Amino acid sequence: MHKSGFKKNLTRVYEIAINYFVRGKEHPALSIIKPLPPFSGVKMNHNRFFCNCTLVLLFGFLITHSLNVLADNTWSYHQQSDSLTNRTYSFAQSPLPRPGLYDDMMLEIVCKDNKLQAVIDTDDLIASQGSRFNMEYQIDKKTPVTMQMKTFPDSKRKGYSYEFAKSMADDLLTGQAVFIRVNTMLRTVLSSSIALDNIAEPIKQVFADCGLGVASNVDSEPAYNLTGFEQDFSKLSEVQQQQVLAKIKKIMMEIK
Repeated sequence: MHKSGFKKNLTRVYEIAINYFVRGKEHPALSIIKPLPPFSGVKMNHNRFFCNCTLVLLFGFLITHSLNVLADNTWSYHQQSDSLTNRTYSFAQSPLPRPGLYDDMMLEIVCKDNKLQAVIDTDDLIASQGSRFNMEYQIDKKTPVTMQMKTFPDSKRKGYSYEFAKSMADDLLTGQAVFIRVNTMLRTVLSSSIALDNIAEPIKQVFADCGLGVASNVDSEPAYNLTGFEQDFSKLSEVQQQQVLAKIKKIMMEIK
């Protein structure tokens, strides 16, 4: 998966640097850095001085890179060109889960050739190319939904679905987080929890690219029900309650 391997290495290097500077201890991994030759054109007589300089430069990179990492922690909208057809397609892409807690998986809602597509992208083997597999997703504490996907013809780690793309995208717009489980050909289960922060705008842009609209139950208030009416009604004075009942009676008579 693009980005994920780099982030794993970056996270590990960050941990090494923190251990060295903050705790005053030397991480064993630094033995890899120390023997490295100095930068071209610079003479270093002391390995420790070279190591310190290397880590200082590393920290500088981490600080400047941190803004990009933070910005990458929410859903985002992208446009790319297909290398085979030279056609532009768009997609809403999820952030990566927190390192070490879950399997590395990313979700994408894609508009390509005017068709909506749900895509799962992992670092691990799912199934052989062109094979079907089951994926389950759960929005917050709602009932889990099982959908069938298919790996791409050229990938064992990336799958797609046209059939469930719209319903899944609509569901994603209704929650705070989505928990994903993917059943692999090795009879293992990949799992991940993905935040749904700032997902609305990227998804709506992809919908617009495909000429689709947002489901009527998304971004709207929950339907007014009898429980809500009873709670509001009980807060009214007796005079107000009589007025409301009179209006309801009139509406009911009109319906008949």
